[in-house]
Amino acid sequence: MDSSTPSSNQVQRITIAHGDGIGPEIMAATLRILDQAKARLEFDTIEIGQKVYESGSSAGIEPSAWETIRRNRVFLKAPITTPRGGGFKSLNVTARKTLGLFANVRPVSSFTPFVPGAPNLDVIIVRENEEDTYAGIEHRQTDEVYQCLKLISRPGCERIVRYAFELARFRGRSKVTCLTKDNIMKMTDGLFLQVFREVSSDYPDIHTEEMIVDIGSARLAAKPQDFDVVVCPNLYGDIVSDIVAEVAGSVGMCGSSNVGKSCSMFEAIHGSAPDIAGQGIANPSGLLQGAILMLDKLGQGDIAQTISDAWLRTIEDGIHTGDIFDESRSKERVGTEGFTNAVIQRLGERPQSLPRALFGQSKRFEMPAEKTQLSHPPQQKKLVGVDLFLHDTSNDRDPNKLAERLQPIQSERLALQVITNRGVKVWPDGFPETYCTDHWRCRFMQKDDTAVSAQDVLAVQAAAIEQQLDVVKTENLYEFDGERGFSVAQGT
Repeated sequence: MDSSTPSSNQVQRITIAHGDGIGPEIMAATLRILDQAKARLEFDTIEIGQKVYESGSSAGIEPSAWETIRRNRVFLKAPITTPRGGGFKSLNVTARKTLGLFANVRPVSSFTPFVPGAPNLDVIIVRENEEDTYAGIEHRQTDEVYQCLKLISRPGCERIVRYAFELARFRGRSKVTCLTKDNIMKMTDGLFLQVFREVSSDYPDIHTEEMIVDIGSARLAAKPQDFDVVVCPNLYGDIVSDIVAEVAGSVGMCGSSNVGKSCSMFEAIHGSAPDIAGQGIANPSGLLQGAILMLDKLGQGDIAQTISDAWLRTIEDGIHTGDIFDESRSKERVGTEGFTNAVIQRLGERPQSLPRALFGQSKRFEMPAEKTQLSHPPQQKKLVGVDLFLHDTSNDRDPNKLAERLQPIQSERLALQVITNRGVKVWPDGFPETYCTDHWRCRFMQKDDTAVSAQDVLAVQAAAIEQQLDVVKTENLYEFDGERGFSVAQGT
């Protein structure tokens, strides 16, 4: 048993947050069902999200709330509002990263014929939860150009991929599919795929499959029955899990677990839906499914089974909220309270047609042990060049004229090799059809095998500044054991 799984033979204290938008409504519904099912729980309630943001806390959570979460180790969270396009950082992402919740697990099943959706769908999405573009490291570099850094680490890849294989084996699943965009992002997504291949050798009993994320997403939407367990980096996992949930019937019906070594967080996969807040029409199923996963994690599989069975029976009986109501299949359209009452009334009953999701088995899934055999020893790192990123406001945006200005800043060891604009080579031998912004990458590489030092890089940057060039960023270029550690320009 891992350290985040307490004994199930006693009342267990967890942390809850009612959230924003529809959060308070669906949390109240979920807590009613937990109470009526006699879940062995006590609660510490914390305030997070919009109210905390508005009180002046840029993190959206107070330090005392962190302590409550860490003390109880299990957190049931209703949706919270994340400002779009600006404003505060996402507290959802902050919580996952701060607490080390590296695995986001989203099981999705279909409920046909009672809810319109793809039949025979039974997929588990295992999403990396801490890295990728969700690091949220962004910069504005020029008038026209913004950047977002995509960070992928070998330990992060190893941990999530091994978790996916261990979960597949525990659940009796036969296949794990890896989704990446390694044909374009050959280094970051390429690393994820490389680690997937390495880890898979430890699981010869499980079939593996590799797909580019665009066609993989399309096939998940068109033929979800062909998939079993899917593992992918953070951003792709967020997108494809919503796709699969909608294909199954509604994103409002799915929950997720966020798992780490010492803490776990359980939630609905959907957002706070402020447009329907306070109307009493929200479907509480997503958060309830998260709570069911939580109960199973806590060792209260008997209660998880009781609630899951009652929920499935409610779906079978056609008692549906508006997001899944269909006149040809549903029998009664209800709001949040009506659906909650229907589930409570069916506690103790079992579904008649839909397959039961089985909980409370004699063996519970535990965190896989950390393995180090994939970790590579430190490599010989050699500095071989530098990329200077320039903000050039000249009206003609002529890369040939820019190259003329850069020629004087070359040094004994570093020579201008290529200029790119948005990753495409525009000098030498660029095409006039290539559209250029005011953001230029100017690559200086070692002239021969002569070693390049940090002082050489600084000298080039200083010379550029002396030429009144606006250097907005530099990126050192390295080889690792003789292998290039940077991408080439498109068109070279």
